[in-house]
Amino acid sequence: MPLDKLVLILVVVIAAAGLTVWLGAIALAVFRMPGVWLTLIPAALVGYIVWRVIADRLTSSEDDHYDHIEK
Repeated sequence: MPLDKLVLILVVVIAAAGLTVWLGAIALAVFRMPGVWLTLIPAALVGYIVWRVIADRLTSSEDDHYDHIEK
């Protein structure tokens, strides 16, 4: 991978993380939510991603190992 693409990816990821923290801080201040809600939002996002990956692996016909076994 070229260095310029790697640097671009790192800059975008760091900017997205900063924006997420900033928006979370604004939401915490506006809604006066306890700090627990601030940790539940990223946990819910991670849980959703894990659920989608598992669901895709279970229903993907391209990923089925047993279809390619000789009978």
